[in-house]
Amino acid sequence: MSHPIFIGLILVTVGLNTLAQVLFKSGAGDSLLNVYLLGGVAAYGLSTLVYISILGKLNLSVAYPVVIGLTVVSTTIMGAVVLGEKVSSINWAGIGLMISGLFAVAYGRTL
Repeated sequence: MSHPIFIGLILVTVGLNTLAQVLFKSGAGDSLLNVYLLGGVAAYGLSTLVYISILGKLNLSVAYPVVIGLTVVSTTIMGAVVLGEKVSSINWAGIGLMISGLFAVAYGRTL
């Protein structure tokens, strides 16, 4: 699998994970069967299928931290932007540290 396609698959997985989280938050507190929760489950299902294709080409010790770490970063951003959640300065500092760690994990793969 070529490098740009691989990066694209990681971004698709992260995007679907983030979408699922936003939909879950939007549907929380309503009945267990509402369009937001069902959409979140569907997004997670698609994300899982894409993630499995990633695992076929990348070590779990790299794939998992990169996908989950990027999901945490993007979910925090979407929570602030889309849902209007407050994110403290210390949380943003933590996000910055996570991004640094993700670069270290991804770069370590290329050594």
